[in-house]
Parts: sequence; C-alpha cells; structure tokens
Amino acid sequence: MANAVHVIVFAKAPVAGLAKTRLIPALGATGAARLAASMLKHAVEQALSSGVGTVEVCVTPAPQEPTWLGLLPNHAALSLSDQGQGDLGERMARAAQRALDAGHPVLLMGTDCPDLSAERIRMAAQALLTNDAALVPAFDGGYVLLALNRFDASLFHDIAWSTPSVAQVTQSRIALLGWRLVTLPTLQDMDEPEDLRWLPANWLPAAEDPPRGSTS
Repeated sequence: MANAVHVIVFAKAPVAGLAKTRLIPALGATGAARLAASMLKHAVEQALSSGVGTVEVCVTPAPQEPTWLGLLPNHAALSLSDQGQGDLGERMARAAQRALDAGHPVLLMGTDCPDLSAERIRMAAQALLTNDAALVPAFDGGYVLLALNRFDASLFHDIAWSTPSVAQVTQSRIALLGWRLVTLPTLQDMDEPEDLRWLPANWLPAAEDPPRGSTS
C-alpha cells in the first residue's frame, strides 16, 4: 500500500520494580509489572490488528535482552528495535525521523492506554491521508498517540515529558509550523493509582494479585 503507515510502539520491559513504578503503591511491584505486560501485549495486538501497515516495537532495554523472550508475538509485520540513549523526546525523534526518511507516514504510540483500540489507530492513520499530523491526547495532559506525515525536531525537543503540558505544547508547536492537525478524542492512560478505576474490569484480577516477596 502506497499510503501504508509505519506504527512504532514504544515499550519498556515489564520487569518488577522497573515497570509502571507509580502504580507500585497500589499493585505492588509484581502486580504493576504484570499489568505492564498485559498492556504491552494489548498495544501490540491492537497495532497489528489495525492493518494500517508494518509495526515496530521500539524497546528498552535492547531487544536481545533475555527479558523480551516470549513477550511479543511472532508476526511477519512485526519488528523490534532498540530505543537507544537520550530522553523520551530524543528517542521518539530518532524513530520518527527514521521512518519518515524511509518514505513512510509514522504513528508513534505507547503501551499505557487500554482504550487505544485498532479502530482508533485506523482513525489516526486515515487522518494522515489529508492532514500533516494526528494526535490522541490523554486525560493527564500527555498524549497516547502522535501520527505524522512530516518531521520537525520541535515536536520532541525541550518538552517536559510526563507533565500535564505535553499535549498542549505539542499542539501549539504543530500550529506554529502551519501544519494541518486532527485531534482525536481524549483517552485515559494508566499511570497513577487513581487511574486504575478506569481499567477494564477483566484486567483487574491479574494486576491485583498480591505480589510474592514484595520488592521495593
């Protein structure tokens, strides 16, 4: 497909004590890691099911680390890459520019939003047919998806990541560039204990299992 979009899912290994650390007070280290693993699998499944193009999981630590064994499906349209060094903006910028330089519209997404469905991914990809960018904001002020037909470093540099200003600053910078932007309905990320009330009920039993041998 000439208009196929390259989807890049940014993912951190779901390791107890390292993954979703802000949820540890509510779920314990093991529970938070278990939820992170479920959200990772869900995000990759939705990206693949969307059918908009190839899917890359851009990971940290590097793909050859043993922690990734068995976590992701074997799929012809799926590849893994290393996020590399730098802050989130630097890592996202490198990945986005690489895809765009190869001639593909790019869709960047995380793994923290159970409501980011295949249909919503398709909506964002469809928006790129007639616009320069598409954004799915998060209720905490960040965003869960950014789709681009063009690259500009200002969308990734000097942004206070993990703060309530991220989506607003990104939208403002897109406006300064004179780009056409579609903003899709806001969704809920799972970052803080209070966010868990929005977690789909069928996800809760595994996430809430008491961790064995709590780690700090």
